[in-house]
Amino acid sequence: MISPAQRDALAGWLAHERGIKNAADNTIEAYAADVGGFLAFIAAHHGGAEGLGPLTRLSASDMRSWMANERTRGTGARSLARRLSAVKTFFRWLAQREEFDPTTVLSTRAPRVQRPLPRPLSEEAAKAVIETVGELPREGWIAARDVAIVTLLYGCGLRISEALGLLGADAPLPESLRIIGKGGKERIVPVLPAARKAVDDYLRQCPYELAPDTPLFRGSRGGPVNPRLISKAMEQTRLQLGLPATATPHALRHSFATHLLNAGGDLRAIQELLGHAALSTTQVYTGVDNARLMEVYSAAHPRAKRG
Repeated sequence: MISPAQRDALAGWLAHERGIKNAADNTIEAYAADVGGFLAFIAAHHGGAEGLGPLTRLSASDMRSWMANERTRGTGARSLARRLSAVKTFFRWLAQREEFDPTTVLSTRAPRVQRPLPRPLSEEAAKAVIETVGELPREGWIAARDVAIVTLLYGCGLRISEALGLLGADAPLPESLRIIGKGGKERIVPVLPAARKAVDDYLRQCPYELAPDTPLFRGSRGGPVNPRLISKAMEQTRLQLGLPATATPHALRHSFATHLLNAGGDLRAIQELLGHAALSTTQVYTGVDNARLMEVYSAAHPRAKRG
């Protein structure tokens, strides 16, 4: 049980969030549960209900104990990070009201939440996606555009932003493209004949004039293509093919890397094609195991062969 003083403080903070910050009802309910649960744990952890004073003196050990208790109860990393964020927001407000230093609470690190990577498609599914995207009911030139884009994602391993960032000056596509990726990292990407053909088919049908400094891929009104349109086309396609929700445009880039690796491609070469700064990123991307990573290291690193 939390003390009346803590209950009043919690109610005051929730009223502040609702009235001043216009928080939604479901947000207020989540805040009440998250911070209320934290206060109840601290009260029990200290041996009974307390006033506001002990909250101003919480230790790093108190915070670790609460987080360990949450994990023991089965709270996942994402949910725990959300609860900690609510607790920190409450303590910022309380510290201003009661004039104490909330650094101990605010400096508590949230658990690392690993974003799940899209699963690669099988080779057959990737081929079916490209074919089906072209059969969706819409104008012929738009269908050709979407086929060209998804072919570049799968055939060249481009990010959706990189494909949509191509300009009229890049057409007709050469045998290799210079791509400026994340962090301004430059890489050279070979362009498969199938990708060049798909882009040529789109260019023949596109009703808009393509100046060198304008986007290569155009929307229905002639402006740049919104990435959401490609995501929607992929969504319709995966529903038709019965593919999982992980079959997104980005999954085609994963498929490019994984299929190259399965065919015997060198991991470091795939790293360069993807534009990854670290080999470990490519390892996660392709799902390659540590044994394969060490094999690449032993073959490539000059110090690995010294006794």
